[in-house]
Amino acid sequence: MPITGGPYLTAAFFCEKVLREQDGVLSAIRMVDRWNIQGPTQDMVPTVIQAFLVLLFKSGIFRGQANLTITPVSPQSVRMQPITLPVLFEGEDERGAGVIVPMGFPVQEHGTYWFEVALTIGTSAPQVVTAIPMRVAYLQIGPMGPPANPTFLR
Repeated sequence: MPITGGPYLTAAFFCEKVLREQDGVLSAIRMVDRWNIQGPTQDMVPTVIQAFLVLLFKSGIFRGQANLTITPVSPQSVRMQPITLPVLFEGEDERGAGVIVPMGFPVQEHGTYWFEVALTIGTSAPQVVTAIPMRVAYLQIGPMGPPANPTFLR
């Protein structure tokens, strides 16, 4: 089947670590889509999540530069400051571009954060290619004490 479009998204995920081997091949370690945060209060303590965002594309028939925009969206649907990066697509149809973004992402509330990924080619409008979820769960922990309503065996 002939390729008539592009670029194409082939992978999008968060992971703990990315290794680039001597032959140029990437290894993604501990792919994660949920972070469990613990704290001493009922309200979540602001936390910075350390992760890598990995985005892999194939060129298809497209050649040239595009702008990649990553826009985080909070669990309350608040759009945060986007990150824009240039991406160069060159070579044959099966060649592509890989973008690895090291992140220290601040979270202040539990729920699902979405990372909207869009490509802008030339003067065209940005095209959203995917949205990647980052689930943040919060658990209050505290000192062990007696239960509120103790039950005694008789």
